[in-house]
Amino acid sequence: MNYQEVLDYVEELKKYGSVPGLDNVQRLCERLGNPQDKLKFIHIAGTNGKGSVLAFCSEILKESGYRVGRYISPTIFEYRERIQVNGRPVSKKDLCRLMELMKGLCGEIEAEGNPHPTAFEIETAMAFLYFLEQNCDVVVLETGLGGLLDATNIVKTTVLEIITSISLDHMGILGNNLSDIAKNKAGIMKPGSRAVALKGDNTVMDVLEGKAKELAIPLSVVDPSEITGVKSSLEKQSFRYKGYRDLAISMVGKYQLENAALSVCAMEEFAKAGFPVKERAVYKGLLQTFWPGRFQILEKKPMFIADGAHNRDAAVRLEQSLRFYFTNRRIIYIIGILRDKEQDEILKVTCPLADQILTVPTPGERGLSAYDLACIVKEYHDNVTATDSVQEAVELAYLLADKETVIVAFGSLSYLGNLINVVKAASDKESRKKMGRDSHGKQRES
Repeated sequence: MNYQEVLDYVEELKKYGSVPGLDNVQRLCERLGNPQDKLKFIHIAGTNGKGSVLAFCSEILKESGYRVGRYISPTIFEYRERIQVNGRPVSKKDLCRLMELMKGLCGEIEAEGNPHPTAFEIETAMAFLYFLEQNCDVVVLETGLGGLLDATNIVKTTVLEIITSISLDHMGILGNNLSDIAKNKAGIMKPGSRAVALKGDNTVMDVLEGKAKELAIPLSVVDPSEITGVKSSLEKQSFRYKGYRDLAISMVGKYQLENAALSVCAMEEFAKAGFPVKERAVYKGLLQTFWPGRFQILEKKPMFIADGAHNRDAAVRLEQSLRFYFTNRRIIYIIGILRDKEQDEILKVTCPLADQILTVPTPGERGLSAYDLACIVKEYHDNVTATDSVQEAVELAYLLADKETVIVAFGSLSYLGNLINVVKAASDKESRKKMGRDSHGKQRES
């Protein structure tokens, strides 16, 4: 297989959808010699913040000298991003080799009368094999959906589980209330491990604490009220947490302080489990962590922000950050939301801040057209325009904005990679124009 054939095969695999359960991934891993049993894991579940916490922990561990595997979903720019070692995506050559192996194994499994594995199950098993080949000291593993029946939960050698913020999302699959959703997320906890969780709703904490007690494992809870001395700007945020003074992160958004504190606590627990973490690495790793599509500032005049807020809890956090950083500023939204998300819950929180809203279509079978989304937005905001593409939305936003306007793109990570590339291309083009004008002006003056 070549790289394009891999991408075509992955697209073809979408017809198998998403199937909760571990049977398929177990069959695949057994044929690979169960590589996951030869690795050590930090397993992360939660509704929001998984990717950011994964990024913080991975950078800290890398700075401590560990060889770190990262398993990420969804990706922003390129398919290969989902499997990384020390921040470097799997090579095209290795990906093609491994995917060809997986395709053959899937054919064998189906020929035996078993269901064909899904794309996520194949990617998960393939990632385990790659991380073993790459001699990773630890793998930081992000669940795809939920926890208990997520394909990643086949792992048994987890050193540490991290539970990020839990809120209502994917209710049709994970449960219709916080208790059921928390039970699903808590399903990644394993005997003999350690766990860390962000303090949340009492219902959630009862579930997490009950699960930890059942397994007789220690659970450390990060209380956001213990984050003190906060100083926030659009370039950097600094804070104190427990014995750490002058911690700093370059990621913007008030919610990232909680993710950073959770990561610091996680690294302390990882050290207690017998994996030393250097204090210097904590400071350096936090500061140099970058995670695209999380309140990411793309341009400054006008301010252009991309954020992956795709459920009510994330929308609340986005709204709080916008109020904090951009009080009394004119705001233009670009919004694209998947069909199976709670559009109303997201929009009722965010729409009051907007002066103008542009909707864009989201890709794939779960996608929602810009027109259909605009009709929903109309219930919450009068000034909405449906656009045919991300390119058109970006161009229109720039036409509507002045230098003090804030443009915010959010709703789904599925289109943000494309949007970030479009904004970058527009910025590069404008920079080239400006350079040309400056050069022309200097020539005339001489």
